[in-house]
Amino acid sequence: MNFIGWIIVACEIAFWIVIILGLVTRYIVKKPKLGFLLLALTPVIDMILLIVTGLDLYNGATATAVHGIAAIYIGVSIAFGKSMIQWADERFQYYVTKQGAKPIKHYGYDYAKQYLKSWFHHVLAYFIGVGLLFALIYIIDHASRTEALMGTFKVWSLVLAIDFIICCSYFIWPRKEKGVN
Repeated sequence: MNFIGWIIVACEIAFWIVIILGLVTRYIVKKPKLGFLLLALTPVIDMILLIVTGLDLYNGATATAVHGIAAIYIGVSIAFGKSMIQWADERFQYYVTKQGAKPIKHYGYDYAKQYLKSWFHHVLAYFIGVGLLFALIYIIDHASRTEALMGTFKVWSLVLAIDFIICCSYFIWPRKEKGVN
């Protein structure tokens, strides 16, 4: 794995460490403002990845699939970041601090609606990530060095389409609760 791959791994680890520290600070240390500040640092991690990836390509590196994955990571992190933090917050409150309501498991059309909402987040992530991919392609302006970025765009477009088909399938065949016919 190349340098950018390791930076992506480090950013993902940092993302979850910042979230866990924020939740521990908020609920266990009882410092909600400091906890919020820690949770608000998650976009800084995305900026670090964006800067490092951009500098790597600007300094002459040939784009690889990993550079494309960096754009995907940033798009997903921005589009899903708030909901991921909310997901972690609900589970932390219920399972760690033993407060709050048990997280709801969705079934049937409710699950389909939740999945559709998630698919719209995927579309937002796609537009952010594709925007970054095309910005990198434009800035580098060297087709042979950015070929992998165009490949990432094509694969991600296919994944988005498949995700839409899966989303539609939940409206046709609603997800059932286990043990219920």
